[in-house]
Amino acid sequence: RNRRCSTYGPTRSTRRAVTRPPSLSRPRLQPPGWAHWTTLKVPKSSAITLFDQMDARNGGGYARSSLVEWLNKEVATLLNGQYTGNVGKALSRAAAQATMLAAWMSYDAGIHGLGQRYFIQALKLADDSGDRLYSATILDAMSHQATFLGRFNEAANLARAARTGTTAIKSPTLTAHFYSMEARALARLGDTSGCDRAMSAAVSEFERRVPSEDPDWFTYFNDAEFAAELGHCNRDLNRPVRASSYASQSAGINGDQVRSDFFATMVLADSYLDQGEAEEACRHALIALRIGEQLQSARCAKYVDEFRERLAKLGKSPIAREFIEQAKDIDLWAPTNV
Repeated sequence: RNRRCSTYGPTRSTRRAVTRPPSLSRPRLQPPGWAHWTTLKVPKSSAITLFDQMDARNGGGYARSSLVEWLNKEVATLLNGQYTGNVGKALSRAAAQATMLAAWMSYDAGIHGLGQRYFIQALKLADDSGDRLYSATILDAMSHQATFLGRFNEAANLARAARTGTTAIKSPTLTAHFYSMEARALARLGDTSGCDRAMSAAVSEFERRVPSEDPDWFTYFNDAEFAAELGHCNRDLNRPVRASSYASQSAGINGDQVRSDFFATMVLADSYLDQGEAEEACRHALIALRIGEQLQSARCAKYVDEFRERLAKLGKSPIAREFIEQAKDIDLWAPTNV
């Protein structure tokens, strides 16, 4: 059977892509007026958007190898060319976005070392392009991964670095996300006061946002996504009532962001279980597991493991037994994914 939501390792056809990122270097610059610069075809944002949509709907393991192949064949070749300053910066910016997506996909697929290398490479390309906001959002993404891997102090520092590096560039939406990532890390550390301060700052920034002014690569961070971040924080601070309130504002309303729906619904299930509402918890967990059937994402397995640990506290209660019976044939709950 095809086991979804598991860690995706190298295959014979993708071994090179799994072991190292493509060699993406700074474009060589030529003086304005170079005869051939106008023929450059910078990677179209529509291609990056397509991969991004597949990642959100199907998980990082679904199209990761195809994106890496595109980076190897198309983007790396372009970066080895010679261009004027403006064109070179535009190409570096597009390459940074594609490489960042490869980092996210690798992280989501559970290939963490490779994901980290892609993040670093994306950061170099963003710096070459002069786009400080995009450089900051890469640090922000690295914070997200560090929290997932249990490196909470590092995660908080990366989020702070993203924020302090962009203080002169007013972007309330991005700043709200930077504070959210800091809060996520502090919640896992059990730093209640620090997390509360970061969440309060995130709320203040989010309330000042003007969505039409956000960068086109950050339009996904809307009310539902923000509520999901606050839900995670409150769950980890052992505030299940608040967590369920926030998670319910996100679960089931994320549109094409299928993976986000899965995470929010699992946080909702955790929160109900922590409140002693086992029946509601199991109902939402089943909803999440069915959502997860279309996701090739190693991250979702961790959410399921955390719910499994909470459920074990119920022992052999009728509700727990019924849930396990209903979930036994869902791949994500199967013992091979434990």
